[in-house]
Amino acid sequence: MARKFFVGGNWKCNGTNEEVKKIITTLNEAEVPSEDVVEVVVSPPFVFLPLVKSLLRSDFNVAAQNCWVRKGGAFTGEVSAEMLVNLGIPWVILGHSERRALLNESNEFVGDKVAYALSQGLKVIACIGETLEQRESGSTMAVVAAQAKAIADKITNWDNIVLAYEPVWAIGTGKVATPAQAQEVHAELRKWLRDNVGADVASSTRIIYGGSVNGANCKELAGEADVDGFLVGGASLKPEFVDIIKSATAKK
Repeated sequence: MARKFFVGGNWKCNGTNEEVKKIITTLNEAEVPSEDVVEVVVSPPFVFLPLVKSLLRSDFNVAAQNCWVRKGGAFTGEVSAEMLVNLGIPWVILGHSERRALLNESNEFVGDKVAYALSQGLKVIACIGETLEQRESGSTMAVVAAQAKAIADKITNWDNIVLAYEPVWAIGTGKVATPAQAQEVHAELRKWLRDNVGADVASSTRIIYGGSVNGANCKELAGEADVDGFLVGGASLKPEFVDIIKSATAKK
């Protein structure tokens, strides 16, 4: 089964009403490959989710950047999976390295969040990745395998998960894993899934790359066999995001 290319745009903590409308206009007017070729999801901050959902073209989807680990209630400042479902938001990003590093989200906590979001009917972009120190010490695979295991331990069905490999040293730094480096980790991750979850899950689960992806490097990265798309940060706020979506055709 061919894996459909996936391009996610993580807007992080950016934007005003005016800026968001401008980005949406650019996306709505863009000529990109059809839904059969590429799945596009953009992830604005919580406050802009209804606005983006109401204005964005119907062949693109919307994701939240996070959600709470269980049912809503007395959790000030959190947003529950149930609320996202109620708003008709189909996707959520969980386990992003910024939340792991800045908010001390552990592998187990991320695993619990993924499981709960899936149980409520959300689809999940689950992020994993190593720091520069971890890469230089040769423990990349041990780190990402532990992060993947914490998710695998809590779920049985992988149909609604996209795994995003984001080397922390390449996020927002301008440093990019070479296509060979990205492919190496993606292939190892796929092998880990085969050995620990199952062959079907390994062959069907999309593993996307995140970390300073831009209009200039996306085509070469997209050409790698186990790179099934991208989770894009800074460039998703710019017109070049359209070029990244178009890189889906590099797969053919």
